[in-house]
Amino acid sequence: GLTPPIAERVKASGADLLVTVDNGIASIDGVARAKALGLQVLVTDHHLPALKDGRVVLPAADVIVNPNQPDCGFESKSIAGVGVMFYVLLALRAELRQRGVFDATPSDAGPPQGASASSGGSVVHAVTSVGAKVPQPKLDTLLPLVALGTVADVVKLDANNRRLVAQGLKRIRAGALPAGIASLFTAAGRQAPVATTFDFGFALGPRINAAGRLADMTLGIECLLTDDAARADELAKMLDGINRERRDIEAGMREQAQLAADAMIDEDEEPPPAIAIFDPEFHEGVVGIVASRIKDKLHRPTFVFAASQAPGKEHELKGSGRSIPGFHLRDALDLVAKRCPGVLLRFGGHAMAAGCTLAEEHFEVFEQALQQVAHEWLDAATLTRRMDTDGPLAPEYRRADLVDTLHKEVWGQGFAAPTFSEEVEVVSQRLVGEKHLALKLKHQGQPVDAIWFGHTEPLPARVTLAFRLDADEWQGVKRLRFLVEAAEIQVF
Repeated sequence: GLTPPIAERVKASGADLLVTVDNGIASIDGVARAKALGLQVLVTDHHLPALKDGRVVLPAADVIVNPNQPDCGFESKSIAGVGVMFYVLLALRAELRQRGVFDATPSDAGPPQGASASSGGSVVHAVTSVGAKVPQPKLDTLLPLVALGTVADVVKLDANNRRLVAQGLKRIRAGALPAGIASLFTAAGRQAPVATTFDFGFALGPRINAAGRLADMTLGIECLLTDDAARADELAKMLDGINRERRDIEAGMREQAQLAADAMIDEDEEPPPAIAIFDPEFHEGVVGIVASRIKDKLHRPTFVFAASQAPGKEHELKGSGRSIPGFHLRDALDLVAKRCPGVLLRFGGHAMAAGCTLAEEHFEVFEQALQQVAHEWLDAATLTRRMDTDGPLAPEYRRADLVDTLHKEVWGQGFAAPTFSEEVEVVSQRLVGEKHLALKLKHQGQPVDAIWFGHTEPLPARVTLAFRLDADEWQGVKRLRFLVEAAEIQVF
């Protein structure tokens, strides 16, 4: 987020306006320093504001745009930070239009295939050229970036977010996409003309984020912004390599974290209501991903910590948490902070994901306090893993062409793709790449292939599966397959 040193760097650059994107609402000290230096500050964010003594505390910015600040009437509270900034740009363009900055005739030319989303004129250029008329920027060229950021941030796909994502996908499928996104599709082995939200969440997003976790986050930013197709390809390949390194680090950390979690659990007892794990060998950039994996496996709110890599902060732990429905992670941290003053140096986040910083010597105090809150807030029903499904798959829908129809829709957090559930016969099973389970099943007496990504434990001969529909292609022929989500679950 915005810290006092960052504010000082902005001032030293010669800027007089500081704009935050997807952060700043909890940066009380950073904004205060920026204002003391004479900077104007615009905070655009979607995170929950900071609390002090149970009351909301807002930074002293000149303007705050955040749907989750008190008394904001904007209905889409789940909008991502990239969506907030997109609406700010729309409002800025409307204001500049009213001031007569633009040519009377708007520019209707969108970017050519492979061109940057900023092509064809920008709002920034318009602002810096007020003395001369400039073409009105086409902000819909930014929609592929808005769609990618919305899905990758794993926000709830309410009606507003689904519209933004749908329009971004429409442009990508039509070939009107930035050079960087086109190159990322290629590096990930995906096809932009049939892009889906799953490509954003599981292929492009991880590659962009990997740079910030392990190397230099500006690599991902440059890849998304460049107009040069050759440079975009170069950066996308670099990001793909960094992501492979990230996966290797994550695999080792996940194994160590699972061992630590297993040590906390008696074989004859249920896991504790919340999990907190620290290992001196963990990498700070991957703790959030590992927390998500452990949360998925144990169905418990989970924090994973690593030693800070910041100079002079070696005795601080940086933690990232992921939660389950019914346990508001940011509110839980707030209660821990009240009960154990001084333990949490910093914290923030959402209901389902949050981060915090604490001194290494306070880790056990934090762990005990978090588990106490979980004991109070979570009951047996909440701690029982459940999955809502659409029931059995009717035989007439077991078709590869239906997959194409489903892939054209907008699925994601809070608006899940159809998931079916029923008992099947496991004919054979084998590991693929040492970490995925490939299956041959009999579904309602008919053979069908299936794969369970990230699962290695064998299944019994008959089992109830929850699965989504997918298709793979071999020698030009599409074949239906099941993507397994869970086995032997409580199905509703």
